[in-house]
Amino acid sequence: MIDNHILPAILLFFGPSSLVSLSWTDTFIIALYFAFVLWIGYYLMRYTKTGEDFFMAGRQMTAWIAGLSFVAANLGSLELMGWAAAAYQYGILATHWYWIGAIPAMLFLGIVMMPFYYISRTHSVPGYLKLRYGEGASLLSGVSFGFMTVFMSGINMYSMALVMKVILGWDIHFSIWVSSLTVMIYVVLGGLLSAIFNEVLQFMLIWLGALLVPIIGLIESGGWSGMVARIHSNFPGGDYTHLWSTMGSFQDNPMGIHWTGIVFGLGFVISFAYWTTDFLVVQRVLAARDLRSAKMAPIIGAGFKMMVPFIVILPGLLGLALIPGLVGEKEAIATGGHSYNEVLPLMLARYAGPGLLGLGVTALIAGFMSGMAGNISAFATVWTYDIYRPLHIKLSHTEEKDAHYVKIGRWCTVVGVLVSIGTAYLVQQFASIMDYVQALFSFFVAPLLGTVLFGMLWKRATAAGGFWGLFAGIGSSIGMWAWVKLDPGALRIIALSEHAQDMAENMYRALWSWLICVGVTVVVSLLTAPKPEAELTGLVRGCTEIPSEGDMPLIKRPIFWAAIIFVIFVALNIIFW
Repeated sequence: MIDNHILPAILLFFGPSSLVSLSWTDTFIIALYFAFVLWIGYYLMRYTKTGEDFFMAGRQMTAWIAGLSFVAANLGSLELMGWAAAAYQYGILATHWYWIGAIPAMLFLGIVMMPFYYISRTHSVPGYLKLRYGEGASLLSGVSFGFMTVFMSGINMYSMALVMKVILGWDIHFSIWVSSLTVMIYVVLGGLLSAIFNEVLQFMLIWLGALLVPIIGLIESGGWSGMVARIHSNFPGGDYTHLWSTMGSFQDNPMGIHWTGIVFGLGFVISFAYWTTDFLVVQRVLAARDLRSAKMAPIIGAGFKMMVPFIVILPGLLGLALIPGLVGEKEAIATGGHSYNEVLPLMLARYAGPGLLGLGVTALIAGFMSGMAGNISAFATVWTYDIYRPLHIKLSHTEEKDAHYVKIGRWCTVVGVLVSIGTAYLVQQFASIMDYVQALFSFFVAPLLGTVLFGMLWKRATAAGGFWGLFAGIGSSIGMWAWVKLDPGALRIIALSEHAQDMAENMYRALWSWLICVGVTVVVSLLTAPKPEAELTGLVRGCTEIPSEGDMPLIKRPIFWAAIIFVIFVALNIIFW
């Protein structure tokens, strides 16, 4: 543990040098973890002979395995470090991204959208768009998703290298390459099956290791009330500890956002877009062994998701109470100090001794590998099936054997890892990691929600409407971002306030891009001819027969458990109002 009086001196005078050193016990724990995940990939290689095995884990996952993997794919080092940083920057408002920004959308995916994904037997979200709209919308979605996944993988690499640099003083390039090559090997060997099993293992390790900071931190700060008192003392001008009561005005909260941005920009557009259309997480649910398991997996995931702020948001709040003075990434680079992004490793270094440090660092490495493996396995599937395969068939006029696509998928994994390494350094252009991530979501995921939702719920949506709506949504979002960068005064138009911070701008930009996508989709669809209803069977509400659950006991129905999760969600928002 680092003494309260020593840590500020380290932050001020020594910059981002090593805070601690590993004992032989810590090194053994980390080495054992690396060896074990590689062994899992090698062992599962024997079960990944076909494309269905490699890309969809044979569609044999139980609801619990699929549900845990569903959450773990989103619980990487990006989440651990990024949202701890966002909590330091914006306070408890960051919790919105776990509750209103996740729970309703996860329940909606399980109850409403999962039947269409699963019944259509699609292998990906772009694959669904191909069945519903045709190759245009599918190819555009696949390419944009490919760009986003390699950028997201780069963020995970940067996060992991930052942990190793701050805590242990390891060379940033060494950290990136060792961890990245490990992920590449076990995904190449075992495909999605290997990724899912490792994600479940990593989920448990993350909880085991990450619990150190919130438990010991609350003890040091005097519990929740003591932590709140310290935050108010350190930052007397702002309210960092209320979820909703400061959202009535743009100027009353650290994010500079109004409740409309949280409810509509995050709670609807960003949240529903990510949890229902981002193939990184949807792929895990599609691997379920039957429709009920596929519906239950997001509901099980939602239950665990509500608990994640305890290990992700709380460390950032404890940082506000115990180590004030951290700054944005650009300022940290210019001054040699510590940034928001480093609050979690700083807190870990503050509390972890021999053995515990190895466990904590292993949890962060597990988080990195979980996040990166999720992105890379999804990238390989989309690139192989939704980009390479249709172009190959069109140019060669032949359909290759299944083994050919497994081989291409493995090579895509290698290429995806190498390209991702090149994107890691872009994170330094943003104040915090999550500002960067939410910007990417507003570019590529928010417009996609309009395309998928209208495809599932509106029979009149046409191929041309789907393509041009998605194209207009993506283009307008990137255009709005560039407009604010070139003319900062445009912020008051995009985010409705000149006081908006980066995160608030992302929420409103996502909302506008979704509305533009929807508007163009509707107008173009009304001007073009729709598909015959016979071609929409299994794809659109009103043309698809959903299996009844009326003969199931109430306790086994997904809708029953979804209702329980929703009631707990409402109660948490009231408690922390």
